[in-house]
Amino acid sequence: MTVLELRFPAGRYHATPWGRHVNEGAVEWPPSPWRILRALIATWYLKAKGEIAEPVMRGLVEKLSSPPRFHLPRASTSHTRHYMPYNEGKNEKTTKIFDTFVQLEPGAALLAAWDVDLLPAELAVLRILTRRLGYLGRAEALLEACVAEGVAAIECNSHPLAEGDHPSEKQELVRLLSPMGPADYELWRQRWLAVRPAESVEKKKPAKKSKVTAAAEIPADVFSALHADTGELQSAGWNLPPGARYVDYVRPADAFASATRPKPPRGGTRPTVARFSLASKVPPPITRAIAVAGQVHRMLCSEKISNGHPIFTGANCRDHEHAHIFCESMDDARARITHLTVYAPGGFDQAAIEALRRLQWTWGFEGHDLRTVLHGIGQPREFDSPLFGPARIWRSLTPFVSTRHAKTFRDGRPKMDARNGWQEGSAAHDLLRLLALNPKWEGAKIRKQLVERDRPFVFGRELGQRRFRALEFQSLRHGGRGRRGHDSGAGFILEFPAPVNGPIALGYGAHFGLGLFVPAAG
Repeated sequence: MTVLELRFPAGRYHATPWGRHVNEGAVEWPPSPWRILRALIATWYLKAKGEIAEPVMRGLVEKLSSPPRFHLPRASTSHTRHYMPYNEGKNEKTTKIFDTFVQLEPGAALLAAWDVDLLPAELAVLRILTRRLGYLGRAEALLEACVAEGVAAIECNSHPLAEGDHPSEKQELVRLLSPMGPADYELWRQRWLAVRPAESVEKKKPAKKSKVTAAAEIPADVFSALHADTGELQSAGWNLPPGARYVDYVRPADAFASATRPKPPRGGTRPTVARFSLASKVPPPITRAIAVAGQVHRMLCSEKISNGHPIFTGANCRDHEHAHIFCESMDDARARITHLTVYAPGGFDQAAIEALRRLQWTWGFEGHDLRTVLHGIGQPREFDSPLFGPARIWRSLTPFVSTRHAKTFRDGRPKMDARNGWQEGSAAHDLLRLLALNPKWEGAKIRKQLVERDRPFVFGRELGQRRFRALEFQSLRHGGRGRRGHDSGAGFILEFPAPVNGPIALGYGAHFGLGLFVPAAG
């Protein structure tokens, strides 16, 4: 067995898969066998051609042309955005570039293993080349490589998928560009030449090679094919380089879980807040908050993310200490959901923190997935969110949906509560009942019930605000349980004797963003 150990001192690996544009945000992980062999050949040409004979180099490349197996360290993906200048005639313009990369733990090693035994001369050559490799992929992906000595086996978590097999539930499929073996390449080359007559190579104007002409000049063997220039291949119309093929690999489904271990809570206090931003080609409106929160909840409860952790499922959690999921629209004039807050009064333990870090996406609506980007995990005071207060006056952000039905006498007259003057079982009456259950909200009263026709639910900046009625919000959680009255919800302004901290979410669907209040002026 031949094993290479690859480390990235900068903690980043930059490489765009063949056929993908850099702005697509795709990253090649693990590194493709084609890329590894081309890096070795480039190092030979630039740094060792005078020391290493070509026949030995050919023998090494041919033996390493079989797809290797990998051990992938823990990693996550990230990206930077910047503007690249370019000239269009006499004008200089800029275009936005997305630079996506794999982020690795400090000192993490990627292992690539081939089930081949090298001759002493070939092994010596491989040692020289790996020591002189400077980067893999983009030039920013600084590399330290070596031949792992005395390794009989590796802990493989990414390998070629056998024909007829399928990935397991804990694996995902990824296609990597790999060189053909010498015999396969020769067979492919003969077939290719048989269907393209040699006379197509000869043209009257050799200065302007046609695609057919350039394509017909295929390399004589795999070693030569690995020298081909990518730009020339693409301009000649090749959808794959000569001598290359796609190989189906499997890798862990959580291959891009967090690459850094979260720090233990300071002072022994468990964090209670996880804050995410939401990205999607078509972001959902705030009126679908309960549906988006329900999707996030299903992902957090899944075996893949948390294996049904009680803080997310609510099992055996008392006094509503389990996770609540709130959707927000921060300064968005179109009232789209821009942020998610997961709040658990009981705090997140280490397993729950790991699960939150693994949450990277959920199913969206109308075919558009929702991507989540974790901002941080901590205490409410560490986040700039209006949900946490403190404030004395609070206003409805999403409709409060009563858990009870309004009560009337047999003749249709409403039953009024003499203590507060509200109809028993009405939205206002139920809101006061729920507030009275929490000692920290003692003395709370309803300052005003908002009028539905005034569109009381307001989002966005002062200019370009959007206003909604309660009827425009989804107020039923499909597939969920919980007591619910018959109305679609109402808006209120609450007043407390002294400033209180949030979040304040009450009524039906309160764990999924309904009945949510934010501080109000006045």
